[in-house]
Amino acid sequence: MQLDILTPDKVLYSGEVTGVKLPGAKGSFEILNNHAPIVSKLNAGSIRVRSKEGDQSFEIKGGVVELINNKITVLA
Repeated sequence: MQLDILTPDKVLYSGEVTGVKLPGAKGSFEILNNHAPIVSKLNAGSIRVRSKEGDQSFEIKGGVVELINNKITVLA
Protein backbone atom coordinates (compact mmCIF):
# COMPACT_ATOMS: atom_id res chain seq x y z
CA MET A 1 0.00 0.00 0.00
CA GLN A 2 1.13 3.55 -0.65
CA LEU A 3 1.05 5.91 2.35
CA ASP A 4 1.45 9.69 2.28
CA ILE A 5 1.38 11.67 5.55
CA LEU A 6 1.12 15.36 4.71
CA THR A 7 1.12 18.53 6.83
CA PRO A 8 0.78 22.13 5.65
CA ASP A 9 4.56 22.49 6.07
CA LYS A 10 6.02 19.24 4.73
CA VAL A 11 5.65 15.60 3.80
CA LEU A 12 6.22 13.52 6.95
CA TYR A 13 6.21 10.17 5.16
CA SER A 14 5.77 8.83 1.64
CA GLY A 15 6.32 5.19 0.77
CA GLU A 16 5.12 1.59 0.65
CA VAL A 17 3.75 0.13 3.89
CA THR A 18 2.30 -3.17 5.09
CA GLY A 19 0.07 -1.63 7.77
CA VAL A 20 -0.87 1.63 9.49
CA LYS A 21 -2.40 2.17 12.94
CA LEU A 22 -4.24 5.49 13.31
CA PRO A 23 -5.79 7.46 16.20
CA GLY A 24 -9.40 7.60 14.98
CA ALA A 25 -12.03 9.94 16.45
CA LYS A 26 -13.84 6.92 17.96
CA GLY A 27 -10.74 4.93 18.88
CA SER A 28 -7.62 3.68 17.17
CA PHE A 29 -7.90 1.47 14.10
CA GLU A 30 -5.59 -0.30 11.69
CA ILE A 31 -5.51 -0.33 7.90
CA LEU A 32 -4.11 -3.41 6.19
CA ASN A 33 -3.77 -4.38 2.52
CA ASN A 34 -7.07 -4.41 0.55
CA HIS A 35 -9.00 -2.60 3.30
CA ALA A 36 -12.40 -1.22 2.30
CA PRO A 37 -12.41 2.45 1.20
CA ILE A 38 -12.64 4.80 4.18
CA VAL A 39 -12.60 8.47 5.13
CA SER A 40 -12.18 9.19 8.85
CA LYS A 41 -11.40 12.04 11.23
CA LEU A 42 -8.24 11.60 13.30
CA ASN A 43 -7.61 12.78 16.86
CA ALA A 44 -4.28 13.83 18.31
CA GLY A 45 -2.03 10.83 18.80
CA SER A 46 0.48 8.55 17.19
CA ILE A 47 0.43 7.08 13.68
CA ARG A 48 2.31 3.76 13.64
CA VAL A 49 3.67 2.73 10.26
CA ARG A 50 4.82 -0.81 9.44
CA SER A 51 7.01 -1.29 6.38
CA LYS A 52 9.70 -3.67 5.16
CA GLU A 53 12.29 -1.18 6.45
CA GLY A 54 10.86 -1.40 9.99
CA ASP A 55 8.34 0.34 12.22
CA GLN A 56 8.06 4.12 12.54
CA SER A 57 5.87 6.43 14.58
CA PHE A 58 4.63 9.97 13.86
CA GLU A 59 2.85 12.25 16.32
CA ILE A 60 -0.07 14.30 14.97
CA LYS A 61 -2.45 16.84 16.48
CA GLY A 62 -5.44 15.61 14.46
CA GLY A 63 -6.47 15.39 10.84
CA VAL A 64 -8.21 13.26 8.24
CA VAL A 65 -7.37 9.95 6.55
CA GLU A 66 -8.62 8.71 3.18
CA LEU A 67 -8.07 5.23 1.74
CA ILE A 68 -8.97 4.33 -1.84
CA ASN A 69 -7.53 1.37 -3.78
CA ASN A 70 -4.66 0.74 -1.33
CA LYS A 71 -3.56 4.42 -1.42
CA ILE A 72 -3.67 6.03 2.03
CA THR A 73 -3.51 9.80 2.38
CA VAL A 74 -3.29 11.40 5.82
CA LEU A 75 -3.74 15.17 6.11
CA ALA A 76 -2.50 16.21 9.55
